[in-house]
Amino acid sequence: MYLRPKTKPNMSHSNIEREVLDTTRKALFINLDDTIYGSFAEIGAGQEVARCFFQSGGASGTIAKTISAYDMSFSDALYGASPDNRYVSEQRLLQMLNKEYNRLVDLLTPVRGEKTRFFAFANTVATLNFRKDNEAHGWLGVRFQLNPCSKPNEVIIHVRLLENDTLLQQKTLGMLGVNLIYACYYNYQYPNSFLKSLLESLSDDRIEIDMIRMHGPELDYVDNRLLAVQLVKNGMTGVTMFDRHGQVQQPADLLYKKNIMVFRGSFRPITYVGFDILRSGFALFKKDVGFDKDKKNTVVLCEITLNNLMEAGNFDERDFLDRVDILCGMGQNVMISNFREFYKLAGWFRRFKTMNIRMIIGAITFSNVLDKHYYSHLRGGILEAFGKLFIENLKVYIYPARHRQTQETITTKNMPVNTEIRHLYQHMVENGLVIDIPDYRPEVLKIHSHGVLKRMKANDSSWEDMVPRYVSAFIKTKSLFGYHNNNTP
Repeated sequence: MYLRPKTKPNMSHSNIEREVLDTTRKALFINLDDTIYGSFAEIGAGQEVARCFFQSGGASGTIAKTISAYDMSFSDALYGASPDNRYVSEQRLLQMLNKEYNRLVDLLTPVRGEKTRFFAFANTVATLNFRKDNEAHGWLGVRFQLNPCSKPNEVIIHVRLLENDTLLQQKTLGMLGVNLIYACYYNYQYPNSFLKSLLESLSDDRIEIDMIRMHGPELDYVDNRLLAVQLVKNGMTGVTMFDRHGQVQQPADLLYKKNIMVFRGSFRPITYVGFDILRSGFALFKKDVGFDKDKKNTVVLCEITLNNLMEAGNFDERDFLDRVDILCGMGQNVMISNFREFYKLAGWFRRFKTMNIRMIIGAITFSNVLDKHYYSHLRGGILEAFGKLFIENLKVYIYPARHRQTQETITTKNMPVNTEIRHLYQHMVENGLVIDIPDYRPEVLKIHSHGVLKRMKANDSSWEDMVPRYVSAFIKTKSLFGYHNNNTP
């Protein structure tokens, strides 16, 4: 029952035929498997996951111990002091898993280790408070063996609880915990199926999973970056993030109370124009916000919308990783979102109590943003959209563009604007909500990513003059984006 599969698991397999069980049957299925045995440590929302196993029947076959140390002094005595004084954090979760798993294995391996696959489940959660003015979220994790006496694997997730009632959030947390433990033992071979199974019996308006990490001897094939983007693709979250080292990060850890500059693009590949946008935009950002002495609280993001990752209905995972690798290699943080409209992106940033937000938008793109037809689905139309876009402390930087027919340089001063909204546009410009980027390189405005790809596929080496040297070297070494070396046999 518990042997590893003979074939290597398929990272992209998403159509696995299997029976979908409800929460009670999943818990019972695990309880009846006498090889699975472990402990539960839950803080912040009651012992809801353990409760599901108790209520399904046969829990004595699964549960070695349950614990819930709510008092901070007890929690510190059990798991050690919280290094940053945060108790709903990944660090606290890892402290809980370390303590519970090691204690379980040390105590029970001599007794039943040869026939048992041990696990430790832990969560640390903040549900809604009495005033309902806090961020309801939590960390859940499982450290588990897939074979007796083997080294453990580990899965960690971060969730946002979306329901407006504490009891409902507790119930949702219990169901999610059961789904997570069940997936660790029965769906680990196919990560995308693993992800989808986490929300079985749950709707996406009840919970959001915005980060997941998997690692261990049986999970060494997993690319956590692909898992992260699959969360967005599957509609389980609106955003996933990677730091400049290419590591998956929980958004709040990167963005909370920070100055943020975000540049949206396809980056396929990033050209000298994209490079100049980041350079000149950041120079303006420093002058505008004045954070020379507070650089650690400033984050620059390259954002790729999910729409730009989809071509003809196909999702090219390898292509996505290539773009992330290039951008991270340039020292950039990368953000993947499913927000088509900029005002939705602004609303998402707001939850992190950001100090200042600056969006860099090309002049041609912004002229499209000004098209009222894009907001016909809103009762307030373009006025509602721009009211949501220009939240407190948000401004838009306009990077100029070269008109393809006239070769005229387009800025805020000569941007094509429909007569019906001209006064609205002038209001935004005159009040400093829309600002030109002054220090740009006019000679690079003629460069476009699609032109680079066209020359690349035609074996026209002039494309190399349109991208930074690091980017061209990376593309040639990895044969990315259709590049083919004619000298290769």
